[in-house]
Amino acid sequence: MNRTLISAACCALLAFASPSSYAQQSAEQSANAAGSVAAPVSGIDLKSLDPAVRPQDDFYGYVNGVWTRNTEIPADKSVWGTYIELRETAQGQLKALIDATLKNPGKAGSDTHKIADLYTSFMDEKARNAAGFKPLQADLAHVAAVKDKKDLPALFAYLQRNGIQTPFSAGVSPDAQNPEQYTVGISQSGLGLPDRDYYLKDDDAKLKAVRGKYQQHIATMLGMSGDKNAAEHAAQILDIETRLAAAQWTRVAMRDPVKSYNRIEFSKFAELAPAFDWATYFKAAGLAPKAASAVVRQPDYLASLSATITAVPLEAWKSYFNWRIIESYAPYMDSATVKERFAFEGTVLRGTPQSEPLWQLALRFTDSAVSDAVGKRYVEMYLPPETKPRVMAMFNNFVASFKDGIDKLDWMGEETKKEAQAKLAALKPNIAYPEKWRDYSAMKTQPHDLIANVRASRVWGRQQNLAKLGKPVDREEWSMTPQTVNASYNPLLNAITIPAAILQPPFFNVKAEDAVNYGLLGITFGHEISHAFDDSGSQYDAHGRLRNWWTAQDRTAFKARAAGLVKQYGAYSPVPGYFINGELTLGENIGDNSGLSVTYNAYERSLGGKPSPVIDGLTGEQRLYIGFAMKWRAKLRPEAAIAQIKSDPHSPGEFRAKGTVMNQPGFYKAFDIKPGDAMYLAPEQRVIMW
Repeated sequence: MNRTLISAACCALLAFASPSSYAQQSAEQSANAAGSVAAPVSGIDLKSLDPAVRPQDDFYGYVNGVWTRNTEIPADKSVWGTYIELRETAQGQLKALIDATLKNPGKAGSDTHKIADLYTSFMDEKARNAAGFKPLQADLAHVAAVKDKKDLPALFAYLQRNGIQTPFSAGVSPDAQNPEQYTVGISQSGLGLPDRDYYLKDDDAKLKAVRGKYQQHIATMLGMSGDKNAAEHAAQILDIETRLAAAQWTRVAMRDPVKSYNRIEFSKFAELAPAFDWATYFKAAGLAPKAASAVVRQPDYLASLSATITAVPLEAWKSYFNWRIIESYAPYMDSATVKERFAFEGTVLRGTPQSEPLWQLALRFTDSAVSDAVGKRYVEMYLPPETKPRVMAMFNNFVASFKDGIDKLDWMGEETKKEAQAKLAALKPNIAYPEKWRDYSAMKTQPHDLIANVRASRVWGRQQNLAKLGKPVDREEWSMTPQTVNASYNPLLNAITIPAAILQPPFFNVKAEDAVNYGLLGITFGHEISHAFDDSGSQYDAHGRLRNWWTAQDRTAFKARAAGLVKQYGAYSPVPGYFINGELTLGENIGDNSGLSVTYNAYERSLGGKPSPVIDGLTGEQRLYIGFAMKWRAKLRPEAAIAQIKSDPHSPGEFRAKGTVMNQPGFYKAFDIKPGDAMYLAPEQRVIMW
């Protein structure tokens, strides 16, 4: 899963259940806690298994073939599967929360009143249509006021403060060399397409066609704003973005935390990128004088950006920033603008025929703007009190199993094992919800001006981020919200986060026996813990410091095993002609493979030496692996699959399921996999890092 932020599944315990049936299961969980508890059930719907497919030949097809044949991707989605279904369930829960808030919003200025204002302003299409592009005039005026390239630094700072993309991003985060303190981080940015390949791959007809449609989309949107030379300006904008893309690091290169850590004093930026007045920028952005240096992820990109600033005429840059403003606010504007944006962003890039309903978009905006205010109420309404203690017990079992696994590694020496054990012991679990919530009292909202609310939310977020400078790192702060269906690992804090929304059926059900709960929720623990020891996370120590704690021999052995996963996943082709990038997905593939190994060991540990129960003719081990494959069932539109292959560090679900089990010794034993079976890998080809 995401480690910052990543990432993203649901038909598992009841393979064809509806959102209402999930709500019923949650209610049953609470009822069972209060009264008598029925005997555990297997959690596997046998009708979802495909009897025509041997698990030894196609395990994903055996588990998910019936679902795949009988399931159509909804018209308003680019992908459909377990995670998306659970997110839909969480959306339904949030809708009920919002409806209750609208009936009783509380006093003006309260969190509940802000929730009501934000949602209401999004739903007010009449006001949005009447406003048109007028709410953008203040931002566009800042661009129009630029008379010289010397004015660009102040413009960058203004746009970043309002959440509008510029050719580089700047923010505050823990310092990888001193994780107790915050530092400024600067990274490449500024593109409108999912990845640099969309701009640079002239030999790829599909990507080239998207690029042409993108230029037309820009021209259409500029024309809607009143630009009389929209076609000319669209060509200028695509030229600038192509120049930026050519200078940017690949996503694989950016996964190297050592090469990405380059501390530069503010006074030295002029030497690196002389065409930009950095002193003016740092002051206008609120970064100086609180800070005197920054960690630059891609120094040569800034040098190239400087050359691009010099080479590109000022009027072309102004066209670019006008586009960045329009694109940034397009989801919140009048119906015609929203429709045009979706035609490109949704249909061209993702293949999605129609947009999600207005209420769902309004819900997502409200949730993102005041996430903790929504999350606090979400936990109160939907998290059964018995869930967190049981999940914490499961987590402790996983840590114990991982600890045993480190001791048993035959490729790692004692010196490195000692450091690994120290890191595991220091791992912090953030389970269900944070202990403290963000304060939104400084954010001002109103019920009928959506753009003003968007701006208020962005400015508030920026101020919250900048306020961290000069303060010790808050290790209690969460990077995810309780209502998020996902999970993460943060190497700088050495912490995993498992939000409340994922702790419900089908991922977790107190009625189901442990095997499926381990295969669905447990693997999330195993996966996120494994991120602390993947190719990137393993370069941080127990305190979150970027430090080499490995012996040279052990790191070489680690890299040799990682190369096996790169080769295995790089051979998978989800879309004809497009192969998974084994290097880009390496961290997530390590998380899956090591995580499932730990999950199996943790489940065996939970049995206390007894054999697993056989239910419906399936052993516990078989149900665990079936649950794992159910978790990753998904269907993607081809456009969405290509975008994922190009930009996402996660492999598509089918290959996360199939590729992972082929490396697991327990899987071979559970399903009697033998040489000659399609799911068979020779022992020397199987890769489990931890």
